[in-house]
Amino acid sequence: MEYGSAGGGSGGGGGDHDSSDPQRRKKRYHRHTAHQIQKLESMFKEYPHPDEKQRLQLSRELGLAPRQIKFWFQNRRTQMKAQHERADNSTLRAENDKIRCENIAIREALKNIICPSCGVPPVAEDSYFDEQKLRIENAQLKEELDRVSSIAAKYIGRPISQLPPVQPVHISSLDLSMGNFGGQGLGGPSLDIDLDLIPTNSNLAFQPPGISDMDKSFMTDVAANAMEELLRLLQTNEPLWMKSSTDGRDVLNLDSHQRIFPRAMSHLKNPNVRIESSRDSGVVIMNGVALVDMFMDSNKWVESFPTIVSVAKTIEVISSGILGSHSGSLQLMYEELQVLSPLVPSREFCILRYCQQIEQGLWAIVSVSYDIPQFASQFRCHRLPSGCLIQDMPNGYSKVTWVEHVEIEDKAPTHQLYRDLIHSGMAFGAERWLATLQRMCERVACQMVSGSSTRDLGGIIPSPEGKRSMMKLGQRMVSSFCSSISTSTSHRWSTLSGLHDAGVRITLHKNTDPGQPNGVVLSAATTFSLPVSPQNVFNFFKDEKTRPQWDVLSSGNAVQEVAHIANGSHPGNCISVLRAYNTSQNNMLILQESCIDSSGSLVVYCPVDLPAINIAMSGEDPSYIPLLPSGFTISPDGYPDQGDGASTSSNTQGSMARSSGSLITVAFQILVSSLPSAKLNLESVNTVNSLIGTTVQQIKAALSCPGS
Repeated sequence: MEYGSAGGGSGGGGGDHDSSDPQRRKKRYHRHTAHQIQKLESMFKEYPHPDEKQRLQLSRELGLAPRQIKFWFQNRRTQMKAQHERADNSTLRAENDKIRCENIAIREALKNIICPSCGVPPVAEDSYFDEQKLRIENAQLKEELDRVSSIAAKYIGRPISQLPPVQPVHISSLDLSMGNFGGQGLGGPSLDIDLDLIPTNSNLAFQPPGISDMDKSFMTDVAANAMEELLRLLQTNEPLWMKSSTDGRDVLNLDSHQRIFPRAMSHLKNPNVRIESSRDSGVVIMNGVALVDMFMDSNKWVESFPTIVSVAKTIEVISSGILGSHSGSLQLMYEELQVLSPLVPSREFCILRYCQQIEQGLWAIVSVSYDIPQFASQFRCHRLPSGCLIQDMPNGYSKVTWVEHVEIEDKAPTHQLYRDLIHSGMAFGAERWLATLQRMCERVACQMVSGSSTRDLGGIIPSPEGKRSMMKLGQRMVSSFCSSISTSTSHRWSTLSGLHDAGVRITLHKNTDPGQPNGVVLSAATTFSLPVSPQNVFNFFKDEKTRPQWDVLSSGNAVQEVAHIANGSHPGNCISVLRAYNTSQNNMLILQESCIDSSGSLVVYCPVDLPAINIAMSGEDPSYIPLLPSGFTISPDGYPDQGDGASTSSNTQGSMARSSGSLITVAFQILVSSLPSAKLNLESVNTVNSLIGTTVQQIKAALSCPGS
């Protein structure tokens, strides 16, 4: 970060002047106009860290030098930080005074205490020795607990301190006695359901023990060694990396890697551990500083990768960086990674994430697993040094080189539908990460552009603010959809047999968050394969003309696109507002977002009433508009394309273009009841089961694959 002289004046030419000259010591100030301050404050609220492009635009609009714009934002951030610190100090000072007064009052009360038995003051005892005695007893109890916990861990898989407390279960909140379903619905004669509204204990509930200075020093060494290994992996080709003869991807030479970075043994105990490694590079439309800020903030990390990251949490900040930048920043984080299908278990990691600025405009970020006793026995994945190198390019672009390197111990055999995709490394590989990053950066860029990317057919998106509000609503809808089919530890899926080998998976949860319908929601999903390219399947779902062929709830009615917002260079990346013809519900519209990149695609939609759409289109905050989205995810099946590839769009490269078949996940959500204590009944299960079954049949018929 640059620091300017007082008042933003230049610092040159000081060597030939007497520093004691009072005229030289006078500071020059420039007072901004009210209009300039209003514009700067408005920009600061939305973008407190503007990039160079935004600063230049402000400079032209306000008639100020870019250096003045830069220093104004620096000073404003410093002022905000000082205000927050003063507020915090004031609050802490008030609490301290309150505690001091209470302490004085207690001391005065103790002086006048009288024993009720003998009527005389009690004999004073030395509180110091009482405290020391308690400390010794606590230490002894802690040692005993740790000893018993370590013994128990060998038999039950986790320490006693992690066992959940026994709580009374009120079965009345959920009717599980559904009896014999018989042959009703598509579930067949036997539906084995084990639903539970009681939330499962997530690893996030267990906080790590206090991290000592020695632990932090060890973590710093681990992160530094991981960074050194990552830089070698990022910047070296042969003998570490070889080109695949089948698809041209970079493949890690494990023997060379073991010679250069020897390890005594695998971090996982199972001898059948798999290693997945991949590397990819590309250009993204975002500057390096913004990318680094995105990667080092767990909330932005989830928002930027909703299709991959289901959960992310910063457990502790070990180091906050140097001079307000992220260089040298080290964090202990927890994350869960997913493939958008209930057939694929999520991957849990406890990692150290370390950021280092190599030189001006060049950043490296490494993630490496770090074992914490609470988590170590439960994880079946270990992240070896992985991460990315970010190189600034002209015009706000960056070149990103990404490496993924993990050890995997599968708890159960990978489902046959996803075996090729996962074992090839494409499901969680660098190509998927980079393709998603490129698409999300394009989305952010489109959100900042006003007017030209919006094709408003009905005149209902009047302003850039309305466009941004609609894009925020679409992003929340996609994130909610991805969360609904996640296999995170907070979800418990049950299988309804009968549709096909994968079956229909269902889960039940209570909605209490703002922006979602309050009550009990039943989520259902299934995955099936089709011998149709992913691009053609995406085109089928995206085209409003073919929607009546798969949308069971539309009753065959056609739809019309009344608004269209592009959010990427690919024409399939967009937000649409659809209106159904010949329907009695004239006040209901369909909000739909479609996303596609080289690793896969999805189409997510949700009915939204007209007043709510008007709120978003007018530019107001859409955070409280209730959404219950459904949709489809499309992934390549992992089999190489044996055809001529003529049917695949030239805009889509990577695994989407290389695959001849598709894996499609269909997911629906149904609000069972707006009452949190509602009972699950057979009708709701049969409804969603029938809905998914009919949808799958119609998709296969429309794509001429009835026997798939």
